[in-house]
Amino acid sequence: MAKLLKGAPVAAALTGELIPRAEALKRSGITPCLAILRVGERTDDLAYERGALKRCESVGIAVRRFVLPGTATQSCLMDTVEEINQDDSIHGCLLFRPLPKMLDEESACAALAPRKDADGITPASMAGIYSGFGIGYAPCTAQACMELLRYYGIEAAGKRAAVIGRSLVIGRPVAQLLMAADATVTVCHTKTRNLPELVREADLVVAATGRAEAIGPECFREGQVVLDVGINWSEARQKLVGDVDFESVEPLVAAISPVPNGVGSVTAAVLCKHVIESAERLR
Repeated sequence: MAKLLKGAPVAAALTGELIPRAEALKRSGITPCLAILRVGERTDDLAYERGALKRCESVGIAVRRFVLPGTATQSCLMDTVEEINQDDSIHGCLLFRPLPKMLDEESACAALAPRKDADGITPASMAGIYSGFGIGYAPCTAQACMELLRYYGIEAAGKRAAVIGRSLVIGRPVAQLLMAADATVTVCHTKTRNLPELVREADLVVAATGRAEAIGPECFREGQVVLDVGINWSEARQKLVGDVDFESVEPLVAAISPVPNGVGSVTAAVLCKHVIESAERLR
């Protein structure tokens, strides 16, 4: 039976580290503050917002919500981003994506000040991840993978890692973070030949395809550590599932993060960490 890499204790430990830092900021006259910018009422956005609000409250981070209707214009969105940029009391911003189709998401992301980009969505943040320099932060979910490994004492240095997925939200940034931690990384995707063979060679596997239970036991072997980033609703099973077929893979590997209650549970705590770090730069 594999060790379950649950996210709740990781998030709790990270929160415990952040509380005294938030208190120190307040003693110096700085109240760390997160702006949440949401367009419309998507169910998944609302669920994450509730989790983020709860986590921020537990750390001691103030939250300002900027909620625009689903019919908001591009100019209204851009004006709101600029308002957040100009407000020195705001230290980080979470912009919920995807935006409604009539809005230019790329322009909105690019307009956000990199120093306030708490979820790694601006071009400057991406450049910082890939170069190892610059301002901004990695996407919270990608960083949550690294926090999970750190908490459970799983060393990436010298290990072979396979990342299944190449999106800018998860796949590419987590590959860069693993390389920065001295892992040797292979990025796999839908055009990869001999996927099972490549993934079986890895010591660490990050599954980020966005396809429910698409990665089966043929891709795994004994001794591997698996981080399942996928969060998918299975109509057949009527529950949330990951990208990995958990029931068939869990008996094979050494450790695996469950879905739900795995990597996703750590994301809001990482968001808080980024806001605290941004506020600390002002001292």
